[in-house]
Amino acid sequence: MKIENIAPMDIEKRSMEIISETLGDKKLDPRYQDIIKRCIHTSADFEYADSLYFTDGVEKIIRKAIAEGAYIVTDTTMAQSGINKKRIHEYGGKVLCFIGDEDVAKEAKERGVTRSLVSMERASELDKPVIFAIGNAPTALLSIESLVKAGKLTPVAVVAVPVGFVNVVESKERIIDLGVPAIVARGRKGGSNIAAAIINALQYGIEK
Repeated sequence: MKIENIAPMDIEKRSMEIISETLGDKKLDPRYQDIIKRCIHTSADFEYADSLYFTDGVEKIIRKAIAEGAYIVTDTTMAQSGINKKRIHEYGGKVLCFIGDEDVAKEAKERGVTRSLVSMERASELDKPVIFAIGNAPTALLSIESLVKAGKLTPVAVVAVPVGFVNVVESKERIIDLGVPAIVARGRKGGSNIAAAIINALQYGIEK
């Protein structure tokens, strides 16, 4: 097989060209195509062209919130690390993850619940608009659902893309039913890398 000789700075561009070529005649909604292609780019999984669900106008809602300094809360340090923070910080925002906080771990153990659940409760106490980027824990989504229904949380939007088997599909569908602005990877696939890819695609699309 022939190896392509590509300059390092051109690798991502060539990858996106290959993605477009592989998609062929498949039509992507122009509002979301950059997000979908970014997910495919980070995973090499073309099923995201069909499995990603978007509430109407969610991309505009998230981009506007980021540009106005909203905080982004993740459920894993991997997702937190994967999000490009330069522009978010320029707008006055932060990317937060409470999963490793000692007080979160202590409370979760005492209550017999997951740290992800407690982390979402911490996020509900923030005094800034919050975008959730959830790539690992269904319990984080279930906590968000509970907090919204209790009137304790009004998220800007929820990126709901946990990966796995236990309560993964069900928790994602509950976010869709919740009626909040959302991007959801329906089915079992997802991950922290997908959560980060979606946030990055959205912020790269903000016009300066």
